[in-house]
Amino acid sequence: MTLETLHLTFPDATEETWHQHSNGGGWVENTAFVAHTAYVGRKAIVSGKAKVYDKVELSNHVRVSDTAIICGYARISGNAEVYGNAIVIDNAEVFGNARVTGNAKVSGDAEVFGNAEVQGWSVVCGTGSVSGNTVVCGGDRVTQ
Repeated sequence: MTLETLHLTFPDATEETWHQHSNGGGWVENTAFVAHTAYVGRKAIVSGKAKVYDKVELSNHVRVSDTAIICGYARISGNAEVYGNAIVIDNAEVFGNARVTGNAKVSGDAEVFGNAEVQGWSVVCGTGSVSGNTVVCGGDRVTQ
């Protein structure tokens, strides 16, 4: 993705306020943190005060923003978005058009995919799976 393409979403983006991650070439706003051990694919974007640690993989058109935290061996791919104060950790996967937002947490070997959304204070953990057009909200817990 070029800086011009980044401007479609972030019109004020400049080379002084954004940089391309050394492992994958995706765009990272200078206010965010991405560990050098993480992979940020060329079309992925990390913005705001988001933090990406460890061996995380962000690929395709992923967006991680606000104060979201991604760590461990988590994988985010497709057109998935993680934002707000959301946390995705361990070996969890978020993919497709899925969204994790608010104060939601996805952990363990859990999966959120399709058009699913996990929001609020909800938790998907263990080997829990949320898919399709499902919305998990209101502090619900999905586990297996």
